[in-house]
Amino acid sequence: MEIIFATHNDNKLREVQALMPSHVKLVSLKDLNFKEDIPETSGTIAGNAIQKVEFLKDRFDLPIFADDTGLLVDALNGEPGVYSARYAGEQKNSEDNIDLLLQKLTDNNNRAARFVTAIALNLNSCQTLFEGVCEGTILRERRGDKGFGYDPIFIPQGYDKSFAEMSLTEKGEISHRAKALLKLIDYLKEVK
Repeated sequence: MEIIFATHNDNKLREVQALMPSHVKLVSLKDLNFKEDIPETSGTIAGNAIQKVEFLKDRFDLPIFADDTGLLVDALNGEPGVYSARYAGEQKNSEDNIDLLLQKLTDNNNRAARFVTAIALNLNSCQTLFEGVCEGTILRERRGDKGFGYDPIFIPQGYDKSFAEMSLTEKGEISHRAKALLKLIDYLKEVK
């Protein structure tokens, strides 16, 4: 089965490819030579995933899925949330986003947070939504050099390593994206 994964993010593409079963061939936007920015103007994480699929579904003749992820920090009333990628500005710079988040949490001992991923799938003109959540804690400083985005400052609940200190395999067993993706994969097995 061929399916489009609607992302321009190579790191995210690698994570998802590592988890996909061999009978599913991912087609990236790069493979399709699609360079347009995809709108993300919804007020919710799930809404952004759906918006991406809606934007692309009539342009290509393949099943398509898109995801959106947000980091929700309790002490910041759910910030950065839907604005996670552009928290420090439209340039979408991960280092700036982390700096801003750590600055806002400087004197706060409540470091509870969660990553939430929503995946929207358009298959046979039917849309389905899958969600994954990973609870954790925000560190006071960066740790590790793997991963991307907020990974260097996020420790998943029950672990002593940040996502950026974990291998792709370790992260793939517990992450928010992996949890949502496994639901998608189970669904694809049913409709195969």
